[in-house]
Amino acid sequence: MGRSKHQATRKAAPGRWPGRLLAAAFLLGLTGAASAQGAVRSVHGDWQIRCDTPPGAQGEQCALIQSVVAEDRSNAGLTVIVLKTADQKSKLMRVVAPLGVLLPSGLGLKLDNQDVGRAGFVRCLPNGCVAEVIMDDKLLGQLKSAKTATFIIFETPEEGIGFPLSLNGLGEGYDKLP
Repeated sequence: MGRSKHQATRKAAPGRWPGRLLAAAFLLGLTGAASAQGAVRSVHGDWQIRCDTPPGAQGEQCALIQSVVAEDRSNAGLTVIVLKTADQKSKLMRVVAPLGVLLPSGLGLKLDNQDVGRAGFVRCLPNGCVAEVIMDDKLLGQLKSAKTATFIIFETPEEGIGFPLSLNGLGEGYDKLP
């Protein structure tokens, strides 16, 4: 993630998306399809491990998931999905943002109010637009040691909406991912 300037942001309140949207976001992040909901395997602080077997896959895929909804708009939500690839060679963070985001501005990330940078959106699907980051050990360590992550989406180049996400349980949950 590259460096970014501070932008005016509005805060979003922690919350939950309806189950149907959460399931769609989970599968969106894992397989690109939205059909069945992954089963909750375990809960770690504010994160859940959900598992599902994607169509055509030989085994189950599990991910660490948390969702938040903007306090002033129930249709503006964000889902963060952390997973290990099936070959166990990469660690990914996929963030599903609502439709209508300004794609060229990317997705901003702050950890405990320290700017980490931005990630680009890789595709938009009917449920939202997906930003994806391959996490190196440094970023994973930062996520495990920080208390709060704020993901920032932009509706205009000047105004971002900040979605604060608790990192409570992320380290423990990540270590339990198969």
